Amino acid sequence: MRGRWAGTLDRLAVLRAARARPATGFASHPEPRTIGSFARGRQLIAGNFLFAGYLIEGPGLKIWDLPMPDPSFEEELQGCTWLDDLAAVGDRAARERAQDWVFDWIARYGAGKGPGWTPELTGRRLIRMINHALLILNGRDRAASELFFRALSQQTLFLARRWHSAAPGLPRFEALTGLIYAGLALSGMDRLAGPAEEALARDCASQIDATGGIATRNPEELLEVFTLLIWAADALTAAGRTPAEAHLAAIARIAPTLRALRHADGGLARFHGGGRGAEGRLDTALGASGARTPARPGLAMGFARLHAGRTTLILDAAAPPQGEASANAHASTLAFELTSGRRPLIVNCGSGRLFGPEWARAGRATDSHSTLAIEGYSSSRLGPERRFGTATRTRLDETPREVWMRPESDPTRHALFGHDGYVPTHGLTHVRELELSPDGRTLRGEDTLGAMTTADRKRFDTVFEREGMRGIAFQVRFHLHPDVDAALDMGGWAVSMALKSGEIWVFRFDAPVDLSLAPSVYLEKGRLRPRATQQIVLSGRLYDHAVQIGWTLAKAQDTPAAIRDTVADAPIDL
Repeated sequence: MRGRWAGTLDRLAVLRAARARPATGFASHPEPRTIGSFARGRQLIAGNFLFAGYLIEGPGLKIWDLPMPDPSFEEELQGCTWLDDLAAVGDRAARERAQDWVFDWIARYGAGKGPGWTPELTGRRLIRMINHALLILNGRDRAASELFFRALSQQTLFLARRWHSAAPGLPRFEALTGLIYAGLALSGMDRLAGPAEEALARDCASQIDATGGIATRNPEELLEVFTLLIWAADALTAAGRTPAEAHLAAIARIAPTLRALRHADGGLARFHGGGRGAEGRLDTALGASGARTPARPGLAMGFARLHAGRTTLILDAAAPPQGEASANAHASTLAFELTSGRRPLIVNCGSGRLFGPEWARAGRATDSHSTLAIEGYSSSRLGPERRFGTATRTRLDETPREVWMRPESDPTRHALFGHDGYVPTHGLTHVRELELSPDGRTLRGEDTLGAMTTADRKRFDTVFEREGMRGIAFQVRFHLHPDVDAALDMGGWAVSMALKSGEIWVFRFDAPVDLSLAPSVYLEKGRLRPRATQQIVLSGRLYDHAVQIGWTLAKAQDTPAAIRDTVADAPIDL
């Protein structure tokens, strides 16, 4: 967490960097590896600026003249990832925007002003400016070139002095990768690359655990770290240097973990603030890593993966992140997502951070995940708001003490899970059993809510009496992807779901509960507002010390075993 003193030291480091002799050119030039979006690039050229969930329409405006609706909006601008999108277009208009906006940044902020002088944003910006230097300098005169290299040098020297103040994890990996990139690319800066690689190797050993996971348990963030490590390793190799053993070992550890967290459609499981990942990003990173190790058996960063036929299921089977790592974490214990072929079926709502603080808080609640929740409670509770740098975040303060998984006869298809997150409030433990059929056409589930010990039963009885003996209300939710067309069936005793591929799935249940189809939302990056969707809800009340809710999710009998899914995905409608 960075505070006021960190900002003061950052500004002093900028002033010192400005007095040093600048680089005059490239000693070597890393191959550009950042992947932009052609569609986003065209929107930028048209004057539509969508960052951090805010759309500013400003045809003819320079990017730095935009009104800044939120600090997160300005931080995204300062990271200059929009250069990737303009480069994806690559025409004259894109080149002119890239040049105007970069040189305007140098004029306005190059002396150390503005919010962009933090180690992580500087590292992110340096990588993009170096990657797209040919686009930025194309047709520019010598004076502009000297100005550009002076700006690169100043940012590089700033990073050399301030990378260590970045928070461990993704922010520091961004800072160090930017420093390695620049140290190798700029003439006279190669002395900085060695110490940066040593620091990167130390953080690889300390921040990436033995199973290839990170403290936040955010799959998309793990992909970002993985990508940065690959870029740094490739830049070192291209410069004739050998990446540190700990650096390469971290890449090798992460690769099988990401494979385990990938659904059948190629997207990542959406947990703890992470999304699916940019289209093609995961496959590109895995291919570039050279790591061929398949997904390991057992948990991957605390997630269980069941798979059979065309069906994959990924479930949160470990305790939530703790401390500062929980600033964006969700109360998602025992929630799962299920994909059939390239079509998501059961999902979690996702992260609401880009849609404002109320959506951010709602997206973290257990009700926003496909699992069981006691009405009015989450399996983990949010604490008070705290400052994290310029932002206000809320940690998870009360989390399950025990979360467990017991593999059954075939651990790739059948397992038992449990957590005690409701023991402190109600004396109740949630146990979930899931079993995929060998052909992947049927998922059988059983959710048990029960008081397991004498102390738990006493706690339950106390709460039961306090509630006027009306029972403890609970719901089991199954959030559906927006592309799923769902309807109540069989007189309200089942739900039929049609996927765009043509598959038909049917949900049934066997328990003293009520079935309903209720509104829900799907929260994803790149959109201005949440997408409307639906959720299957089983609602009941617990009057005794235990209740079991059995249910099945199965393909209809007339759905073929193999479907040629040629239906194109609809374009994003903001």
